[in-house]
Amino acid sequence: MKCSSMCCLILLALSLLTAFTLASSSNGIDGPFYDSTAYTECRAEAEKPLYNGGMLKDQKPSVPGKDSLTGIGARYTPTYILHNLTQNTIYCFSIWVKIEAGAASAHVRARLRADNATLNCVGSVTAKHGCWSFLKGGFLLDSPCKQSILFFETSEDDGKIQLQVTSASLQPFTQEQWRNNQDYFINTARKRAVTIHVSKENGESVEGAEVTVEQISKDFSIGSAISKTILGNIPYQEWFVKRFDATVFENELKWYATEPDQGKLNYTLADKMMNFVRANRIIARGHNIFWEDPKYNPDWVRNLTGEDLRSAVNRRIKSLMTRYRGEFVHWDVSNEMLHFDFYETRLGKNASYGFFAAAREIDSLATLFFNDFNVVETCSDEKSTVDEYIARVRELQRYDGIRMDGIGLEGHFTTPNVALMRAILDKLATLQLPIWLTEIDISSSLDHRSQAIYLEQVLREGFSHPSVNGIMLWTALHPNGCYQMCLTDDKFRNLPAGDVVDQKLLEWKTGEVKATTDDHGSFSFFGFLGEYRVGIMYQGKTVNSSFSLSQGPETKHVRLQI
Repeated sequence: MKCSSMCCLILLALSLLTAFTLASSSNGIDGPFYDSTAYTECRAEAEKPLYNGGMLKDQKPSVPGKDSLTGIGARYTPTYILHNLTQNTIYCFSIWVKIEAGAASAHVRARLRADNATLNCVGSVTAKHGCWSFLKGGFLLDSPCKQSILFFETSEDDGKIQLQVTSASLQPFTQEQWRNNQDYFINTARKRAVTIHVSKENGESVEGAEVTVEQISKDFSIGSAISKTILGNIPYQEWFVKRFDATVFENELKWYATEPDQGKLNYTLADKMMNFVRANRIIARGHNIFWEDPKYNPDWVRNLTGEDLRSAVNRRIKSLMTRYRGEFVHWDVSNEMLHFDFYETRLGKNASYGFFAAAREIDSLATLFFNDFNVVETCSDEKSTVDEYIARVRELQRYDGIRMDGIGLEGHFTTPNVALMRAILDKLATLQLPIWLTEIDISSSLDHRSQAIYLEQVLREGFSHPSVNGIMLWTALHPNGCYQMCLTDDKFRNLPAGDVVDQKLLEWKTGEVKATTDDHGSFSFFGFLGEYRVGIMYQGKTVNSSFSLSQGPETKHVRLQI
């Protein structure tokens, strides 16, 4: 990108003006400003509704009996009747919920019944007796609906639980408004203003110096899984390295791969893949140390009990993490512990928490995650609702001072609900831990074009949410394809999903900036966070330098002499 000093200043001003204009739109001038507010503690008093209630302002819920419209009974209480919902509008919903009678706590799910379909879950919360819990979610309709009903279902279906709700809110966003909000968050969370000053050794400003700025690495990582199929496959390696700066081994670190037979360790494939990572200066996530699903443990491990299993577990974690100490930036310590409990069933409740303590002792600098599915993809899975995930993290943090550093969300989507996805990320952000989308793909039940459309939605939601630190695609290529979604065919020709990824990698990186310093010896630009190389040319002299652009509210000033 070529840019004169004045041009760069104008572009910078326009970028900042755009951000300011969108921020000011919260007063209703240009459309709603997305409210990221979320609460995860049960409160004595409910807060005021978001968006002042939006479409539900001053609307009181009803508690109907079973009727021809809804076909619902007493356990679905209370309800809101909605009129004239429009197609492709994104609706953000929130409400405070309290159990009035019938149970100490219960899982509460908000559902929407439209003219011809029922959305199974548009938000969920673990509600409690005697205090208010915050439910946040949303939905999008494929077709307009003249009348629909928003209602609630508890995990107990005997009708004994009575719910009380307050501070309900339903705020619509057009597709353009939603995208504008995403762009605002990208501009404020992923970019920063930079001013480069050029002077002589005596401090005199240099006007007319030619400045070239190039981003050489990005702060926000977007990577893809790889498997052993990349070894020795030069076209695959070249294709991968051209695009990605981060990776994860799909299967080669899992226990069944490194020790298929008891006592016979084999790290050959993982070592070769790590050599590829080192040679190309790629960061790598460690996946995984333990998998709670019994079917993904070695046969011999499934046959162990008691102290024999405990000894095997201790050897596993010591062997794996000692061998790769300092090599992996992350470790998925416990995989899918919300859904499965292989180790806790055999070694006692909270046995998995000891894995985090052991991992910390061996590799104190790695970020330790627990990784699970159906947390951000849906709210229909009661085992892995956002509240269940948060409760497990807090339980772990209370358990003998054990630290868990990162939130791992697999992200195996079919049809994404972007309003729900953002609402869940908002609630997880209250933990103030780094969030990674660790295994992103779109179901193979969809055609390639639909996969690409939905992938773009998921990538934009992840990249635009300030609390998400990175995205990993679950797209390792095999001779027979990929787990669910491939980016290319077997000749490394892009499929539609691959085109989306290439587009986003280009869009979310600062292109080469060329400019001439003004009469103050400076020029400004708006760049994505990361590492930069800068070169100065003036009257036959050349100076090369570099700088880091990290997140911050103020303009970054870089001073160079020539």
